This record gives sequence, structure tokens and C-alpha cells, in this order.
Amino acid sequence: MSTTTTAAPLVSDLAEHLIGSEIIRIASEINSRIAQGEQIHNLTIGDFSPAVFPLPERLRELIQQAYSEGLSNYPPANGVLELRQAVSAYIQRSQGLSYSADDILVAGGARPLIYAAFKATVNPGERVVYPVPSWNNNHYAYLHNAEKVEVVTHKENRFLPTADDLRPHLRGAALLALCSPLNPTGTTFSRDQLAAICDLVLEENARRAGDKPLYLMYDQIYQELVLGSTVHVDPVSIRPEMRPYTLFIDGISKSLAATGVRVGWGFGPGPVMKKMASILGHVGAWAPKPEQVATARFLEEPAYAEAVAEHRRMVTERVQAYHEGFQQLKAQGLPVDSIPAQGAMYLSVRIGIRGRTTPEGQVLNDAGEITYYLIQHAGVGIVPFFAFGTDRENAWFRISVGTTRMDMVPGVIDGIRKAIEVLI
Repeated sequence: MSTTTTAAPLVSDLAEHLIGSEIIRIASEINSRIAQGEQIHNLTIGDFSPAVFPLPERLRELIQQAYSEGLSNYPPANGVLELRQAVSAYIQRSQGLSYSADDILVAGGARPLIYAAFKATVNPGERVVYPVPSWNNNHYAYLHNAEKVEVVTHKENRFLPTADDLRPHLRGAALLALCSPLNPTGTTFSRDQLAAICDLVLEENARRAGDKPLYLMYDQIYQELVLGSTVHVDPVSIRPEMRPYTLFIDGISKSLAATGVRVGWGFGPGPVMKKMASILGHVGAWAPKPEQVATARFLEEPAYAEAVAEHRRMVTERVQAYHEGFQQLKAQGLPVDSIPAQGAMYLSVRIGIRGRTTPEGQVLNDAGEITYYLIQHAGVGIVPFFAFGTDRENAWFRISVGTTRMDMVPGVIDGIRKAIEVLI
């Protein structure tokens, strides 16, 4: 008589059940196919190809200069003072907000700051409220053993939550996580829309009468990349009373195509930022000191604004070209659509082919199958919204333009057209 035993897990329960990034999984599959000789336009990862979007030359010079000055030892845990002062001046110029250097925390990009914001404000079991689609909030909530409250958004509101969407969920919550311009949709809050949400947060905190407050984490890492006539708005500028409750996330990763430079900053109420600094001090998630010093110097030069303006122009022409291409396909009667981009480096596109049959006889049952069909038959890789928390039947996808040369766009649009037209 034999008995079967189940092997004990080799790692913690948290590690055992952690789900990897769906975006990275799709991108890895595409890169593997490209390595095998397939011709695929990879529009998945929210990153920039240095061959298309190079790092500003002046920033590169300043980084090299900082290394030549021997600035290669540990930085202070909350960031070098020179950078925190430069960020303070930058926030005043760009948003009209007055935050001292002591209210600013520097880290190795936005991700450690988001992690620290969760860790500093959310106890295990407390609720975190965030819209879907949105980037990675589900993973951060899991890492902190929080109760996830996912608020489904809709095209009619540009996939951004309204006050009415959020109202039923804020009582007793620890954190409301918002992003504008929004990854993955490339859309932004209007002033009125964000003001109504701020009023909900203020009402909830007034009700708590001194108890642990509801915090708003406001990820504005794409705020320099507002497009066209769009104006970036933020909670504290609209409602100064939001200052004690708002944790801002920002940095140079997206505004300067500097994702690998790893310089991000957060700012907000001093007591919370100090706790976040202590958390990251134990993690060691610092931005490299030479990059910090170089960024401080670059923020104060005219070359910074010039670099951002050129970067914004390049992003704008690419998202606009894809939008026009999808609108042409729509005019031809194909089941597609797109939402004009307002910010970031993304375009939301709808590809409504679920239930259709491929030439090989496969029925496309969900967005995952549609994703791989487009990779195989259109030579195009894009990310389904279910990677950002929606259900797998959702017909919307994210296009990221960071690897796009302008001469690629017609081929992408034509590949999608041909792949749809052969469906039954």
C-alpha cells in the first residue's frame, strides 16, 4: 500500500502565491519569437527604445561628470540634498506647490516609492481602493496583505473613476491609489472630476475625526507628458485641504525617457515621507548618487525644458498616428476603435473580434487568445486590459509607443487590418 505525500513549500506563502507581471510575460514571449527570426512590432512594455528616444545628451554629460567627480559613495537615505532642493523648486515652477526639501523623498524610480507608500499607510487586512484598468495596484495590495477593492471604469469616462464610482468604497479604507495621466489608458482627470474625488476623501477624513486617515496616492509620473491642450491637475492644487492626505509619486523616468537612470521622487506630508524614507532605508532602494546629482543640475538648466518639449512632441506624433490609423480602420467598417490620447505614452484601442474564428479554425474566446492571434497573424504585440485588472473578455488593449519609429506605423495598422479581415 502506497501513500502520497505533498511536498512542503520551499518558500514563504507570499512568494509561493505571488503572480508575475502579465505584461512582462507577453513581452518575453514576443522577444523570444523575435530572437527566432519572426518580424514582430513589440508595442507592449511601457519603456523607450534608446535608438528612438535617446537619453538627453546634456543629462548624459552631467551623469558622466558626476562620476568623474568621484560621487560614487552611498547617498543619504532620503536623497541628496541638492536634488531634493532642486525638486522643491521644480514642483513650485511646474505645479505651483510649495514643498520643502524635507517633504521630498528620492528613490530608485517610482516603484520603490509606491511600495513605501503602501507600506507606510496600509495595515494587513485594510482596504486599498483603486480603479481598473490600472498598473500594478493589485500586486502592491497583495504584497501588503491588503483587501483589494477594484473599481471597474468605463470608456464613457475615459477609463477613469468618477466620484460616484468611488463613493461606496471609501468608508474605512486605508488608501486610494490614483494615476494621471493613466497607465494604461493615456487619459487624464479633468479638474472637476478630480475635485469631486478630493471632496469624497475630505468628507471621509472629517468623519474619522482624528483616527488614521484615508490617504490618496497620486501617481503623476507621466505629468510632463500631457498632450495637446490637456492640462495636468493634482489634488492639492485643486483642494489645498488635501495636503495632509496626498502622497505624490513622480520622477524623470518617463519625462526624459530615462527609465534606466532610476531617479524618482515622492512628496507629501512630512511625517509620512519620513516613515517612507525609513522603510526604503532598510530596503536600500536608493537612486545612484551620481544620477541624483546630475538630475539636480539638469532640472535647473534650460536644457531640461527643451528636452521634455522634444520628448513630448515625439510621443504626441506617435500616439496621434496610431489613433488616426485605428480611426481609418473603423471608418472602413472594422470592429475597432481608439480613444484620443491625453497624456503618457499610451493609446487605448478596442479590437472587437472575440467570438470570431481564425483561418485555422480556432475561436477567439478572450483577449488572451486575441493577443496571441495578433502576434502571430498581424506581427504586432499589444497588451490586453486584463493585464491591468479587467476581465479577460474586455476588448480594450494598450499600445505603447516607446519603440515606435514613425515609419513603423503604417505596417502596424496594415497588419492589424489584414489579421481582422481574414477572420470568419
